[in-house]
Amino acid sequence: MRLLVVEDDIKIASFLEKGLRESGFSVDVCHDGIDGLSLALTEPYEAAVVDIMLPGLNGLDLIEKIRSKGITIPVLILSARQSVDDRIEGLQRGGDDYMVKPFSFNELLARIQALLRRGRKIISDSGVIRVGELQLDPLKREVKRQGKKIELPTKEYALLDLMMRNPGRVLSKTSILEQIYDYSFDPQTNVIDVLVCRLRNRLDKEYDNKLIHTVRGMGYVLRAE
Repeated sequence: MRLLVVEDDIKIASFLEKGLRESGFSVDVCHDGIDGLSLALTEPYEAAVVDIMLPGLNGLDLIEKIRSKGITIPVLILSARQSVDDRIEGLQRGGDDYMVKPFSFNELLARIQALLRRGRKIISDSGVIRVGELQLDPLKREVKRQGKKIELPTKEYALLDLMMRNPGRVLSKTSILEQIYDYSFDPQTNVIDVLVCRLRNRLDKEYDNKLIHTVRGMGYVLRAE
């Protein structure tokens, strides 16, 4: 599960990265709002922790911009500003929760976990993920389309799981490679193209309504029309 941390204080950012990684998350860290916005718009994240006072672009403007692009990941605002008005403004401009520095890491972790539970609208109470007529049951490792079971090898299942947790979002080849194969992108390899092709054949071949789409020059997206 991948998180974005946008925090200009190097010590706090390092502390958050270490604690979140030890808690089982994959973490990307940046120290200014412009880089944070770029990552939020191009990479798939489950949630973000964002400071307000950031160089380049402040945290509230960053949040507003990603919301304007239709990105609905939960955002926890982490700020030294502690007045009631500051908290209200943070929530009104797109934040999902607000914590004041200094903070307890255990509380921050609990709040992130709560946001993840609330934020996964595509996941039913039973844990089944649904996108259009497609459903994936992580507990049974079972995939169905229109009620018909689809058998998937391990890597194809992992790719579909990633895409279904990020419906409507373009996933770059680099991000897919890092999350499915867990190594750095080699521009000479076509392993992702081959993997997507195989998944397409299993998922879309028998149906007129295609779910996996290529976005030229950017990557792939799972979208229920």
